[in-house]
Amino acid sequence: MTNEQVQAVTIAGNDSDGSAGMPADLHAFFARHVYGMGILTAAVAGNSHSIAAAEVMPPDFIAKQFEMLAADFHIKAAKTGMLSDSRTIEVVADNLNKYDFGAIVIDPVIITKHGAMLLEEAAYETFKKRLIPLATVITPNFYEAQKLTEMELANPQEIEAGATLLQSLGAKNVLIKGRHDSRSQEKVSDYLLLADGSGMWFTEPYVETDRVNGTGDTLSAVIAAELAKGNDVANAISIAKKFVHEAIANEINVGHQFGPINHWAGMNYFEQ
Repeated sequence: MTNEQVQAVTIAGNDSDGSAGMPADLHAFFARHVYGMGILTAAVAGNSHSIAAAEVMPPDFIAKQFEMLAADFHIKAAKTGMLSDSRTIEVVADNLNKYDFGAIVIDPVIITKHGAMLLEEAAYETFKKRLIPLATVITPNFYEAQKLTEMELANPQEIEAGATLLQSLGAKNVLIKGRHDSRSQEKVSDYLLLADGSGMWFTEPYVETDRVNGTGDTLSAVIAAELAKGNDVANAISIAKKFVHEAIANEINVGHQFGPINHWAGMNYFEQ
């Protein structure tokens, strides 16, 4: 039958080295047996050492990609990645409202895992206003959650309160990812607040490695893939957490400096 294969789309930028952004999302969709499509928002020229140049796609081109996919395919989940400026965020929000692409996973991509701001303040405010209310699941890293909640998130109780605040901004389900930037830590704990008000923690051992490019992209992409297949949010996130842990714990040697995670390891874990 036409469109019988489960389909999901990533709305993101392209990293030319394949480690993050749209390439990581498509690796993750493939590994979870979901046919992946892509709406390109930006492109960067870079490698494992650095990024040398970047281009943002014109809003009309982004909108046309939405139109063409909606006219032909049955997309059951979408996820967002790098949305570089207010114009990009506006056109993505407009089209996510216009077309039914199923569950929406919002990976904020506003602050790096090391705490560096990626968006100008105006774009950040647009993100809060336009995209958070569309989220079936939002997946901020620790620093993004601090920014979005204006809280220190210094202990589990504050993290749980922060998730409740994010839910009040419109996100149905909130996953606040734990810090993983200290060599002294032994575990990484993420907190999930579900739409029904129940919460749960997910904990995995901390892995010391510089092969972590695409970690957040992959986590949100696997969540989207599982939602597209009909899994509930808690189960989708449980699968995504285990997939990403295996992908980090089993290094792949690509590039000279900061490398990608190993999607094959995540895939093989569930197919043994």
